[in-house]
Amino acid sequence: MTADPRLTLYHAPMSRSVRARWCLEEMGLPYRIERPNFQHGDVGGAAFKAVNPLQKIPALQDGEDILLESLAICDYLAHRYGPTPLVVTPDEADYGRYLEWTYFGEATMAMGVNLTLAHTSLLPEAHRNPGLAKWARGEVDKQLKVLAERGLENGARRFLAGDRLTLADMSLGYMIFLLKIVKQFDGAPEPVRAYFDRLRQLESWKRASAD
Repeated sequence: MTADPRLTLYHAPMSRSVRARWCLEEMGLPYRIERPNFQHGDVGGAAFKAVNPLQKIPALQDGEDILLESLAICDYLAHRYGPTPLVVTPDEADYGRYLEWTYFGEATMAMGVNLTLAHTSLLPEAHRNPGLAKWARGEVDKQLKVLAERGLENGARRFLAGDRLTLADMSLGYMIFLLKIVKQFDGAPEPVRAYFDRLRQLESWKRASAD
């Protein structure tokens, strides 16, 4: 992607910056990538701490403005540099669905997915809690079932809203990606597995998740 000093994405592979990069790629926006050094407890050092005091990825710098939340970054890009089909507008029939599933990816799924990752893969084995892992995995299973039945209507819908790729798919697609990484996705309902296969075939996804 052609560099543009106005838009800078602070990115790390497999992190939530994948969502922001996916949005940038799908919209065809010029940007450059900064990759903060992942030193445990001091990501990016003092330079990145000046961008994000929490030293978490992602961050987007647009001129003098800095945004830190992946879904907020996507929403910002879509409205600041749109219009784009990634947004379902209030005059469309699926507007409510679009909002529901966009928020579902973090407001509902994040806890179960994060705890599943932590207590099956990310934490040192001595710090993992099998009971907590089992509970979190159960919550994820229920959420994937709702996604299959309510979100994808058991395969009748190719995307979550508007009959096209939207920010809702970027929200949910990333959470599925995390489950896939730590081998916690194989038992997902077939409509959800087919859905993620469709997302993975998109050129914008391939570029966003490549490195």
